[in-house]
Amino acid sequence: MDTVTTTWLTALLGVEGLEEGESVHVRGREIVVRDGIPRVTQDVSDDQAATREMFGYKWTQEDTFTRPKALELMRGWLESRYGRVADAPWWDEYGERPLVLDVGCGAGVSGLEVFGPMGDRIRYLGVDLTPAVAVARRRFREAGLHDAEFMQADLRKLPLEPGSVDVIFAEGVLHHTDSTEGALKAVAPLLRPGGRILFYVYRRKSLIREFTDDAIRARLQEMTPEEAWKALEPLTKLGIALGELNVEIEIPEDIDLLGIKAGRVDLQRFFYYDIAKAYYDPDMTFGEMHHINFDWYAPKFAFRQTEEEVRRWCDEAGLEVEHEHIHQSGITIIARRR
Repeated sequence: MDTVTTTWLTALLGVEGLEEGESVHVRGREIVVRDGIPRVTQDVSDDQAATREMFGYKWTQEDTFTRPKALELMRGWLESRYGRVADAPWWDEYGERPLVLDVGCGAGVSGLEVFGPMGDRIRYLGVDLTPAVAVARRRFREAGLHDAEFMQADLRKLPLEPGSVDVIFAEGVLHHTDSTEGALKAVAPLLRPGGRILFYVYRRKSLIREFTDDAIRARLQEMTPEEAWKALEPLTKLGIALGELNVEIEIPEDIDLLGIKAGRVDLQRFFYYDIAKAYYDPDMTFGEMHHINFDWYAPKFAFRQTEEEVRRWCDEAGLEVEHEHIHQSGITIIARRR
Protein backbone atom coordinates (compact mmCIF):
# COMPACT_ATOMS: atom_id res chain seq x y z
CA MET A 1 0.00 0.00 0.00
CA ASP A 2 1.25 3.53 -0.74
CA THR A 3 2.00 5.84 2.14
CA VAL A 4 -0.52 8.63 2.42
CA THR A 5 1.47 11.30 4.25
CA THR A 6 4.43 13.44 3.31
CA THR A 7 7.89 12.92 4.74
CA TRP A 8 7.73 16.00 6.92
CA LEU A 9 4.47 14.94 8.58
CA THR A 10 5.61 11.39 9.29
CA ALA A 11 8.84 12.84 10.70
CA LEU A 12 6.85 15.25 12.83
CA LEU A 13 4.80 12.36 14.22
CA GLY A 14 7.88 10.22 14.67
CA VAL A 15 6.72 7.34 12.45
CA GLU A 16 8.27 5.87 9.31
CA GLY A 17 5.08 6.10 7.30
CA LEU A 18 1.32 5.86 7.48
CA GLU A 19 -0.78 3.78 5.13
CA GLU A 20 -4.49 3.62 4.45
CA GLY A 21 -6.25 1.66 7.20
CA GLU A 22 -3.13 1.53 9.36
CA SER A 23 -3.35 2.25 13.09
CA VAL A 24 -0.41 3.57 15.09
CA HIS A 25 0.09 5.05 18.53
CA VAL A 26 1.88 8.37 18.77
CA ARG A 27 2.51 10.03 22.13
CA GLY A 28 -0.37 8.18 23.71
CA ARG A 29 -2.82 8.85 20.87
CA GLU A 30 -4.13 6.27 18.43
CA ILE A 31 -4.08 7.44 14.82
CA VAL A 32 -6.01 5.65 12.09
CA VAL A 33 -5.65 6.63 8.42
CA ARG A 34 -8.95 6.83 6.55
CA ASP A 35 -9.33 8.27 3.06
CA GLY A 36 -5.74 9.39 3.16
CA ILE A 37 -6.14 11.50 6.32
CA PRO A 38 -4.68 10.62 9.73
CA ARG A 39 -7.49 10.69 12.27
CA VAL A 40 -6.85 10.62 15.99
CA THR A 41 -9.25 8.37 17.86
CA GLN A 42 -11.30 10.89 19.78
CA ASP A 43 -12.60 10.64 23.31
CA VAL A 44 -14.72 13.79 23.53
CA SER A 45 -17.51 14.90 25.82
CA ASP A 46 -21.12 14.76 24.69
CA ASP A 47 -21.06 18.55 24.41
CA GLN A 48 -18.00 18.50 22.16
CA ALA A 49 -19.56 15.73 20.08
CA ALA A 50 -22.61 17.97 19.55
CA THR A 51 -20.35 20.84 18.48
CA ARG A 52 -18.53 18.52 16.10
CA GLU A 53 -21.85 17.51 14.52
CA MET A 54 -23.04 21.10 14.09
CA PHE A 55 -19.79 22.32 12.55
CA GLY A 56 -19.44 19.19 10.44
CA TYR A 57 -22.81 20.03 8.89
CA LYS A 58 -21.94 23.71 8.41
CA TRP A 59 -18.83 22.93 6.37
CA THR A 60 -20.84 20.77 3.96
CA GLN A 61 -22.75 23.90 2.87
CA GLU A 62 -20.00 24.97 0.48
CA ASP A 63 -22.13 27.37 -1.54
CA THR A 64 -22.34 29.56 1.58
CA PHE A 65 -18.61 30.29 1.85
CA THR A 66 -16.81 29.63 -1.47
CA ARG A 67 -18.05 32.46 -3.71
CA PRO A 68 -15.09 34.69 -4.73
CA LYS A 69 -16.73 37.83 -3.34
CA ALA A 70 -17.39 36.14 0.01
CA LEU A 71 -13.75 35.03 0.18
CA GLU A 72 -12.62 38.56 -0.66
CA LEU A 73 -14.68 39.90 2.22
CA MET A 74 -13.25 37.23 4.53
CA ARG A 75 -9.72 38.16 3.49
CA GLY A 76 -10.42 41.83 4.25
CA TRP A 77 -11.81 40.95 7.69
CA LEU A 78 -8.74 38.86 8.52
CA GLU A 79 -6.25 41.48 7.29
CA SER A 80 -8.05 44.24 9.23
CA ARG A 81 -7.25 42.35 12.43
CA TYR A 82 -3.97 40.48 11.86
CA GLY A 83 -2.45 42.60 9.11
CA ARG A 84 -1.03 40.84 6.06
CA VAL A 85 0.46 37.82 7.82
CA ALA A 86 2.37 36.55 4.78
CA ASP A 87 4.44 39.76 4.85
CA ALA A 88 5.18 39.78 8.59
CA PRO A 89 8.89 40.42 9.28
CA TRP A 90 9.13 37.70 11.91
CA TRP A 91 8.97 34.83 9.42
CA ASP A 92 12.76 35.20 8.99
CA GLU A 93 13.18 33.98 12.57
CA TYR A 94 12.00 30.48 11.64
CA GLY A 95 14.33 29.50 8.82
CA GLU A 96 13.24 27.61 5.73
CA ARG A 97 9.70 26.21 5.54
CA PRO A 98 8.49 26.90 9.10
CA LEU A 99 5.75 24.69 10.49
CA VAL A 100 2.32 26.34 10.72
CA LEU A 101 -0.35 24.54 12.75
CA ASP A 102 -3.91 25.67 11.97
CA VAL A 103 -6.06 24.37 14.83
CA GLY A 104 -9.76 24.29 14.01
CA CYS A 105 -9.09 24.73 10.30
CA GLY A 106 -12.64 23.72 9.30
CA ALA A 107 -12.90 23.73 5.50
CA GLY A 108 -9.67 25.71 5.22
CA VAL A 109 -11.34 29.06 4.51
CA SER A 110 -9.27 31.28 6.82
CA GLY A 111 -6.15 29.15 6.41
CA LEU A 112 -6.17 29.56 2.63
CA GLU A 113 -6.73 33.30 2.82
CA VAL A 114 -3.96 33.88 5.38
CA PHE A 115 -1.32 31.33 4.36
CA GLY A 116 -2.21 30.53 0.75
CA PRO A 117 -0.05 33.44 -0.54
CA MET A 118 2.97 31.79 1.08
CA GLY A 119 2.67 28.71 -1.13
CA ASP A 120 5.31 26.09 -0.35
CA ARG A 121 7.40 28.45 1.78
CA ILE A 122 5.74 26.90 4.82
CA ARG A 123 4.66 23.47 6.01
CA TYR A 124 0.96 23.81 6.74
CA LEU A 125 -0.83 21.32 9.00
CA GLY A 126 -4.59 21.83 9.30
CA VAL A 127 -6.32 20.14 12.22
CA ASP A 128 -10.03 20.00 12.94
CA LEU A 129 -12.37 18.04 15.19
CA THR A 130 -14.75 17.43 12.28
CA PRO A 131 -14.53 15.55 8.97
CA ALA A 132 -14.30 18.98 7.31
CA VAL A 133 -10.56 18.33 7.04
CA ALA A 134 -11.36 16.40 3.85
CA VAL A 135 -13.01 19.51 2.38
CA ALA A 136 -10.03 21.61 3.46
CA ARG A 137 -7.57 19.22 1.84
CA ARG A 138 -9.47 19.27 -1.44
CA ARG A 139 -9.69 23.06 -1.46
CA PHE A 140 -5.96 23.40 -0.79
CA ARG A 141 -5.21 20.97 -3.62
CA GLU A 142 -7.51 22.89 -5.96
CA ALA A 143 -5.57 26.04 -5.07
CA GLY A 144 -2.35 24.31 -6.12
CA LEU A 145 -1.06 23.77 -2.58
CA HIS A 146 -0.24 20.08 -2.66
CA ASP A 147 2.17 19.91 0.28
CA ALA A 148 -0.32 20.98 2.94
CA GLU A 149 -1.33 18.18 5.30
CA PHE A 150 -4.42 17.60 7.43
CA MET A 151 -5.41 15.65 10.51
CA GLN A 152 -8.74 15.06 12.23
CA ALA A 153 -8.09 15.55 15.93
CA ASP A 154 -9.06 17.42 19.08
CA LEU A 155 -6.82 20.49 19.35
CA ARG A 156 -6.41 19.89 23.09
CA LYS A 157 -4.97 16.40 22.57
CA LEU A 158 -2.69 16.62 19.56
CA PRO A 159 -0.01 13.94 19.09
CA LEU A 160 2.72 16.53 18.60
CA GLU A 161 5.94 17.06 20.51
CA PRO A 162 6.01 20.17 22.75
CA GLY A 163 8.12 22.90 21.17
CA SER A 164 7.76 21.46 17.65
CA VAL A 165 5.68 24.20 16.01
CA ASP A 166 6.76 27.62 14.75
CA VAL A 167 3.38 29.32 14.29
CA ILE A 168 -0.10 28.39 15.54
CA PHE A 169 -3.22 29.85 13.93
CA ALA A 170 -6.47 29.56 15.90
CA GLU A 171 -9.04 31.72 14.16
CA GLY A 172 -12.33 31.63 16.03
CA VAL A 173 -11.94 28.16 17.54
CA LEU A 174 -10.61 28.26 21.12
CA HIS A 175 -13.95 29.53 22.46
CA HIS A 176 -15.78 26.51 21.00
CA THR A 177 -14.05 24.07 23.38
CA ASP A 178 -15.04 23.24 26.95
CA SER A 179 -12.77 26.09 28.11
CA THR A 180 -11.23 28.93 26.09
CA GLU A 181 -8.51 29.30 28.68
CA GLY A 182 -7.86 25.57 28.75
CA ALA A 183 -7.64 25.36 24.97
CA LEU A 184 -5.13 28.22 24.77
CA LYS A 185 -2.99 26.65 27.47
CA ALA A 186 -3.20 23.25 25.73
CA VAL A 187 -1.80 24.47 22.39
CA ALA A 188 0.70 27.08 23.64
CA PRO A 189 3.30 24.48 24.77
CA LEU A 190 3.46 23.15 21.19
CA LEU A 191 5.23 26.38 20.21
CA ARG A 192 8.98 26.47 20.27
CA PRO A 193 10.55 29.36 22.25
CA GLY A 194 10.10 32.40 20.04
CA GLY A 195 7.19 30.79 18.21
CA ARG A 196 4.00 32.77 17.69
CA ILE A 197 0.30 32.14 18.08
CA LEU A 198 -2.34 34.10 16.17
CA PHE A 199 -5.84 33.74 17.53
CA TYR A 200 -9.29 35.32 17.66
CA VAL A 201 -11.83 34.80 20.43
CA TYR A 202 -15.27 36.24 21.03
CA ARG A 203 -15.63 39.33 23.21
CA ARG A 204 -18.31 39.72 25.86
CA LYS A 205 -21.38 41.65 24.64
CA SER A 206 -24.09 43.81 26.22
CA LEU A 207 -26.62 42.31 28.65
CA ILE A 208 -29.56 41.63 26.29
CA ARG A 209 -27.30 40.22 23.57
CA GLU A 210 -25.60 37.88 26.05
CA PHE A 211 -28.97 36.64 27.29
CA THR A 212 -30.35 36.18 23.76
CA ASP A 213 -27.25 34.36 22.57
CA ASP A 214 -27.40 31.81 25.38
CA ALA A 215 -31.17 31.32 25.06
CA ILE A 216 -31.09 30.68 21.31
CA ARG A 217 -28.04 28.45 21.57
CA ALA A 218 -29.75 26.32 24.23
CA ARG A 219 -32.82 25.90 22.01
CA LEU A 220 -30.73 24.80 19.03
CA GLN A 221 -29.01 22.08 21.05
CA GLU A 222 -32.35 20.23 21.06
CA MET A 223 -32.36 20.11 17.23
CA THR A 224 -30.50 18.31 14.50
CA PRO A 225 -28.08 20.48 12.47
CA GLU A 226 -30.57 20.55 9.60
CA GLU A 227 -33.38 21.67 11.94
CA ALA A 228 -31.16 24.32 13.53
CA TRP A 229 -30.14 25.64 10.10
CA LYS A 230 -33.81 26.00 9.18
CA ALA A 231 -34.87 27.46 12.53
CA LEU A 232 -32.38 30.32 12.21
CA GLU A 233 -33.54 31.41 8.75
CA PRO A 234 -36.20 33.89 10.03
CA LEU A 235 -33.54 35.61 12.15
CA THR A 236 -31.29 35.97 9.11
CA LYS A 237 -34.20 37.42 7.15
CA LEU A 238 -34.89 39.91 9.93
CA GLY A 239 -31.27 41.07 9.91
CA ILE A 240 -31.51 41.66 6.16
CA ALA A 241 -34.81 43.54 6.51
CA LEU A 242 -33.32 45.82 9.18
CA GLY A 243 -30.20 46.41 7.10
CA GLU A 244 -32.18 47.30 3.99
CA LEU A 245 -34.05 50.00 5.95
CA ASN A 246 -30.79 51.95 6.15
CA VAL A 247 -32.10 53.87 9.18
CA GLU A 248 -30.12 55.39 12.04
CA ILE A 249 -31.38 55.95 15.57
CA GLU A 250 -30.08 58.13 18.37
CA ILE A 251 -29.44 56.57 21.78
CA PRO A 252 -29.59 59.67 23.99
CA GLU A 253 -27.34 58.47 26.80
CA ASP A 254 -25.51 55.40 28.04
CA ILE A 255 -27.78 52.69 29.44
CA ASP A 256 -25.35 51.26 31.96
CA LEU A 257 -27.86 48.69 33.22
CA LEU A 258 -27.84 47.06 29.77
CA GLY A 259 -24.31 47.87 28.69
CA ILE A 260 -25.60 50.00 25.78
CA LYS A 261 -23.62 53.07 24.77
CA ALA A 262 -25.02 56.45 23.73
CA GLY A 263 -24.67 57.74 20.19
CA ARG A 264 -26.05 57.60 16.70
CA VAL A 265 -26.07 54.11 15.25
CA ASP A 266 -27.52 52.21 12.31
CA LEU A 267 -30.65 50.34 13.43
CA GLN A 268 -29.42 47.00 12.12
CA ARG A 269 -26.05 47.43 13.85
CA PHE A 270 -27.84 48.32 17.11
CA PHE A 271 -29.95 45.16 16.87
CA TYR A 272 -26.88 43.11 15.87
CA TYR A 273 -24.61 44.19 18.70
CA ASP A 274 -27.13 44.74 21.50
CA ILE A 275 -30.14 42.46 20.86
CA ALA A 276 -29.33 39.38 18.73
CA LYS A 277 -26.78 38.39 16.12
CA ALA A 278 -28.52 38.84 12.78
CA TYR A 279 -25.72 39.53 10.34
CA TYR A 280 -26.12 41.84 7.36
CA ASP A 281 -23.80 42.75 4.51
CA PRO A 282 -25.29 43.96 1.22
CA ASP A 283 -22.40 42.34 -0.66
CA MET A 284 -23.30 38.89 0.64
CA THR A 285 -25.95 36.38 -0.39
CA PHE A 286 -28.62 35.13 1.98
CA GLY A 287 -26.77 31.82 2.34
CA GLU A 288 -23.49 33.54 3.23
CA MET A 289 -25.12 35.71 5.89
CA HIS A 290 -27.01 32.69 7.21
CA HIS A 291 -23.75 30.73 7.42
CA ILE A 292 -22.33 33.44 9.70
CA ASN A 293 -25.38 33.37 11.98
CA PHE A 294 -25.33 29.56 12.14
CA ASP A 295 -21.61 29.61 12.93
CA TRP A 296 -22.39 31.75 15.97
CA TYR A 297 -25.48 30.07 17.37
CA ALA A 298 -25.13 26.38 16.49
CA PRO A 299 -22.20 25.16 18.61
CA LYS A 300 -22.83 24.12 22.20
CA PHE A 301 -19.92 26.27 23.37
CA ALA A 302 -19.24 29.82 22.21
CA PHE A 303 -17.70 31.48 25.24
CA ARG A 304 -17.17 35.22 25.35
CA GLN A 305 -14.34 36.83 27.27
CA THR A 306 -12.90 40.19 28.29
CA GLU A 307 -9.62 41.70 27.16
CA GLU A 308 -8.30 41.42 30.73
CA GLU A 309 -8.99 37.68 30.83
CA VAL A 310 -7.25 37.07 27.51
CA ARG A 311 -4.18 39.06 28.52
CA ARG A 312 -3.92 37.15 31.80
CA TRP A 313 -4.27 33.78 30.09
CA CYS A 314 -1.52 34.68 27.64
CA ASP A 315 0.82 35.70 30.44
CA GLU A 316 0.12 32.49 32.37
CA ALA A 317 0.76 30.45 29.21
CA GLY A 318 4.17 32.07 28.76
CA LEU A 319 3.05 34.23 25.85
CA GLU A 320 4.01 37.86 25.31
CA VAL A 321 1.32 39.80 23.44
CA GLU A 322 2.82 41.70 20.50
CA HIS A 323 -0.37 42.72 18.70
CA GLU A 324 -3.87 43.23 20.03
CA HIS A 325 -6.96 44.23 18.04
CA ILE A 326 -10.13 44.87 20.02
CA HIS A 327 -13.43 44.90 18.12
CA GLN A 328 -17.01 44.81 19.39
CA SER A 329 -17.21 41.26 18.06
CA GLY A 330 -13.98 39.84 19.41
CA ILE A 331 -10.34 39.99 20.45
CA THR A 332 -7.48 39.28 18.04
CA ILE A 333 -4.02 38.47 19.40
CA ILE A 334 -0.55 37.81 18.02
CA ALA A 335 1.68 36.60 20.87
CA ARG A 336 5.23 35.25 21.07
CA ARG A 337 6.23 32.40 23.33
CA ARG A 338 8.92 33.40 25.80
